[in-house]
This record gives sequence, C-alpha cells and structure tokens, in this order.
Amino acid sequence: MFQNSSNLRIWLTPTRNKWVMAIILPLWVYASFLLSQVVLGALISILILVKVPLADLNQTIATTVLAALIYSISLVIVIGLPRFVLRRRTTRQDVALVRPPIWTDFVFAPAGLVAYFVLSFLFIYVANIVPSFNPQQIQDTGFNALSQNYEYVLAFLTLVIIAPIAEETLFRGYLLGKLIKVVPVWLAVLVTSALFGFIHGAWNVGIDTFALSIVLSIVRLKTGSLWASMLIHMAKNGIAFYLLFINPLLLHTLGG
Repeated sequence: MFQNSSNLRIWLTPTRNKWVMAIILPLWVYASFLLSQVVLGALISILILVKVPLADLNQTIATTVLAALIYSISLVIVIGLPRFVLRRRTTRQDVALVRPPIWTDFVFAPAGLVAYFVLSFLFIYVANIVPSFNPQQIQDTGFNALSQNYEYVLAFLTLVIIAPIAEETLFRGYLLGKLIKVVPVWLAVLVTSALFGFIHGAWNVGIDTFALSIVLSIVRLKTGSLWASMLIHMAKNGIAFYLLFINPLLLHTLGG
C-alpha cells in the first residue's frame, strides 16, 4: 500500500500535475453546467410535488428565470465547491475582475468585434468544404413566439446581459485564468474556446462561438480584465438578438 502511494507521488510530478489539471479544469466547468441542471431539475420536481402551478407560468418568464438560475448555480458550483471542499480559493485576480472598466476596454470592444466577424467568416468558409456541414442551423435560445413588450425585454436581458456576464466569468474568467497557470497560453486559449464552442450545440454555432472565444480570450489577456470581452460578447449577442427577434427578414436576406 505504501509502495503504491510512493509510486503515485513519483508519477504525479509537478509537470504531470499541471497537465492533469489542464484536463480536469475544463471537465469541471462542463460538469458544473450539468450539475446545475440536475439541481434545478430536482428543485422543479419538488415544486411540482407541492402543487406549485408551474405550467401556468409564462414561457418567456420561465426561460429567463431558468437561465438565470442555471448560470448562478453553475458559478456557485464551479467556484464555491473547490473553495469549501478542497480549500482552493478563486480570487478576483483569477477571474480578471480586479478593476473597474476603463476607456481602453471600450476601444478594444469594437476592434475585437470586427476581429471576431473576420475569424468566424474564415472558419465557417473552411468548414463549408465538409459536404455534411450546414451553415444555416440556428441555435435554440429558448425564446419562441415573443409578442409582448416585456417578453422582448426579458429575452434581451437574458441573452444580451446575463448570458455574456455569466459566460465570460466562467470561461474567460475562471477557466482561462486557471489554465494559463498550468499550460502554455496558446493551449489555454484553444481548450477554453473548444469547450465554449462545444456547449453551444450545432456545428455552425459551435464554430462561430469557438472563433468568438479565441478573440475574447486574447482581449481578456491583453487588457488583463474581463470588461472588454464582456462588451464584445454583449455586442455580438445584441446583433444576434436584433436579427432573430426584431428584424428576422434581414437574417433571411443575408442567408442566415
């Protein structure tokens, strides 16, 4: 038994330990999303058992609440559990939120948005070589048949404000911040972006968000903060919101 423990310590050198962490960290972030849905599912089941009339809840309100809860629970799990169980504390420095926004963040934002559009176009163009690739798949946002003004406001709040803040904190904040401590920066950016693209589902959406994440990661590293990447993410989602819900005819005109 002691011999095996000694062998394990010899095998798990500092270098190997870093590469193990490079595998565990993205898996942990992905697991936090899955666990948050399990927790939320259990909560919904309890509410149904105690006869709470969830079926009567407006779909747009329900989607907004569920999205906010999933992001909140994911953040609590991914940051909170390691702190209280393993005593591994995540600092504001780790997630690049140590300073308020400054004027350079607003300069990087439009430049980063343009860079994202160019990179995404190039990736999608290359992907079109694959015969089975469908560039016209649309991501399911969870919001359908919006009609009332408040429904548009809730959808905008969820997709353009809540999602970018939560996703930047989880991916370009927590995950990228942890990974750059254990692997080369280029690999940390690729791993973060690959996971970010993967969780968005459809291939064309995944490739697009992979390109977005590369730009967001570089901007986060260049500015030392999440603010510029949050602004880029919000702008990107804002444009998508306009094309999907405000002027969908323009999306079809553009071939979306």
